Amino acid sequence: MATTVAAPSVTGKAHKYESGIWSWLATTDHKRIGQLYMYTAIAWFVIGGIEALFIRSQLYGPNGRLVSADTYNQLFTMHGTTMIFMAIMPLSAAFFNLLIPLQIGARDVAFPRLNAFSYWVFLAGSVFMNVSWLIHAAPDGGWFAYAPLNTRQFNPGVNMDFWVIGLQILGLSSLAAGFNFVTTIINMRAPGMHFMRMPVFTWAAFVTQFLIILAFPIITVAVTFLLFDRFFGTNFYEIAAGADPLLWQHLFWLFGHPEVYILILPAFGLVSEVLPTFSRKPLFGYPVMVYSLILIAFLGFGVWAHHMFAVGMGPVADSIFSVTTMLIAIPTGVKIFNWLGTMWGGNLSFKTPMLFGIGLVGLFTIGGISGVMHSSPPSDLMQTDSYFIVAHFHYVLFGGSMMGLFAGVYYYFPKMTGRMMSEPLGKWHFWLTFIGMNLAFFPMHFAGLNGMPRRIWSYDANQGWDFDNHLSTYGAFIIAFATAIFLYNFLRSRGHGALAGNNPWDAPTIEWSMPSPPPDYNYAKIPTVTSRYPMWPQQGPTPLSPPVPTAGGDQPLPTYQTAEQLGIHMPTPTIKPLLATMGLTLAFVGLIWHRQIPIILLGGAIFIVSLYAWVLTPLEPEH
Repeated sequence: MATTVAAPSVTGKAHKYESGIWSWLATTDHKRIGQLYMYTAIAWFVIGGIEALFIRSQLYGPNGRLVSADTYNQLFTMHGTTMIFMAIMPLSAAFFNLLIPLQIGARDVAFPRLNAFSYWVFLAGSVFMNVSWLIHAAPDGGWFAYAPLNTRQFNPGVNMDFWVIGLQILGLSSLAAGFNFVTTIINMRAPGMHFMRMPVFTWAAFVTQFLIILAFPIITVAVTFLLFDRFFGTNFYEIAAGADPLLWQHLFWLFGHPEVYILILPAFGLVSEVLPTFSRKPLFGYPVMVYSLILIAFLGFGVWAHHMFAVGMGPVADSIFSVTTMLIAIPTGVKIFNWLGTMWGGNLSFKTPMLFGIGLVGLFTIGGISGVMHSSPPSDLMQTDSYFIVAHFHYVLFGGSMMGLFAGVYYYFPKMTGRMMSEPLGKWHFWLTFIGMNLAFFPMHFAGLNGMPRRIWSYDANQGWDFDNHLSTYGAFIIAFATAIFLYNFLRSRGHGALAGNNPWDAPTIEWSMPSPPPDYNYAKIPTVTSRYPMWPQQGPTPLSPPVPTAGGDQPLPTYQTAEQLGIHMPTPTIKPLLATMGLTLAFVGLIWHRQIPIILLGGAIFIVSLYAWVLTPLEPEH
């Protein structure tokens, strides 16, 4: 069996958490928390994919009867919610945790316990929402949950209650992480790590945290109004009481469009790390790439109502949001040309991370072009609520976000585990995913232009949609097969992959200077940064040589000195963030379960006591 690096000794009261399952339940190590995010997000990605296979199988041909209309509503609601809030966002969070302290030369994040709390709250919220499947009451109002269909009058069951509460819990997780990483990046950079020397991924993460901090309170307000309507009889969205259901759309999309960039910017950052390494040249136009990230975030809050051209806002509002939607394409297009400029004239090496990076550039361009089409209200009126929109956002979120995240997994897997993933299996994964993705989603453009509406459960024959749906279903199953290859490669390589060494890709940024996997303290000595690419010589990178590893199988990973031997004090592991999460979740369970006041009070008490104990416990081990 493969052996793992001996965990650094921890002094004081933390000794009971040094190994086994307790070491994971009580961990405050940002790298372990990143791995927990990654494993959990991949699991939800698989579950969301299974939901997609049911959807595509139901729509394979006319008059499908694989699932009922009610079950179909639950499937497409949970598919969208799962992929956005439980797969793509936490996969990005996995990289935030794994990379930000390493890339800025820090030993840890600013708030280690808050970081652990954010993961456990994410896990609790995602499990809470999916428990609804076990009682045949999964959310069924679409991931956008438009009013008034989300109110008690039109949705009297507990289905949307699970969605409302689950989303509140997940939002709390995102906000906790956002404040933590903003503080970390501002305050914990190594000497010489000026803002304009930070790796582009750290910049993308930095901008994303501000989007989270500013956007999630908006959806929190919208969902809180809905929660009060559903549980306490208020009338924020009740038409009979004089409310306007368009309030929900404005609040939801004022969050929802920045959310698109919360999903895609981390993938942009990962690809901006991958392309220079495998092009053997610095990123083209680094300052412009950074400024475009900031401009995208700023403009992202001014385009939300292009989702609402069909509601009758009037020519002035339509014109304003049409212009802003066109404008935001400029900084996004800048990135495409900068990535092309990075590869142009480079000594390209088509390793698996590079293939996925190039895949993002090509596929996101298609999704971006179809998105700009929606800046025209007349065009949007023809396409909105059709399968053309489904094609558009899957090219953005799968062809963009997931391709970039897969590039990041293959690229940083050696740093995370100390081992390499299989290159042949990685290439199989890429090509099958690339083929399957285009086969699944490109025909949806034509189905939508031929009049196929979104959210449709079944359709009659002779509508001209049969062939497009056949192709889309075949593509979905090809993606599923490709994902199975990825899972096998990912899981097997953790214990049996070839040893990676510190820097198998000859990459330029400082995280590649430390052992793989890194020790809990990251850097034995905090580095002083003198350039944007400290791992490359001043005369520029040499052509990429074959990776360092030669051994594999059950070869042990290298060992290194522990934190105790080096006299480095690391945060004490603690179970209190998990206990606080359990109390919070129990209170919400009491709310959804017939509003059981004793259970709500018990959960609140556990949360408050755990939080109080958390605050009073010293951060570092006692001596």
